[in-house]
Amino acid sequence: MILVINVNKYRLHDLEFINPITDLFKKFKVVHYKNLKQSDIDSAEKIIIAGTSLKDDEYLNDIGKFSWVKNYKKPILGICAGMQILALVNGAKLKKAREIGQTKVKILKQDYLIKNIEKVYSLHQFSVTLPEKFELLAKSENSIQAIKKNNHYGLLFHPEVFNKEVIVNFAKNI
Repeated sequence: MILVINVNKYRLHDLEFINPITDLFKKFKVVHYKNLKQSDIDSAEKIIIAGTSLKDDEYLNDIGKFSWVKNYKKPILGICAGMQILALVNGAKLKKAREIGQTKVKILKQDYLIKNIEKVYSLHQFSVTLPEKFELLAKSENSIQAIKKNNHYGLLFHPEVFNKEVIVNFAKNI
């Protein structure tokens, strides 16, 4: 079962940031991070921390609720806000980096998750610095776009909009 962690403040945003992810799976569970229980985390085979809208950054006030991420052994995919959470929990800093729409990326290190990707869909106002011990996989002109540490991946772009194969690859290959 894939656990999709919702960080949206408004339920309407689920149509844009949660449903396009869950539409790809048969076995999944969606839990808002404020309602997340240890049993949800323990029962998941893989976790996706989904993104949210441009102005919805309430999750930044609750980074402590994600402290479990740092020592979690199973695969995690952080998308946009999820990447920011993954990076911040691992010591990175947040920085202003607004990108909206199709964005050209440069792959710096080949990885099955993002192979053959040249353009992505961006919708963010923040990026992060590279957390210690993470590999930088891809970047755009303005920001880090993909990072990895063991089986924890962060993507600043939104593969649920454009490049859905990234989410499918994560679900089946890790």
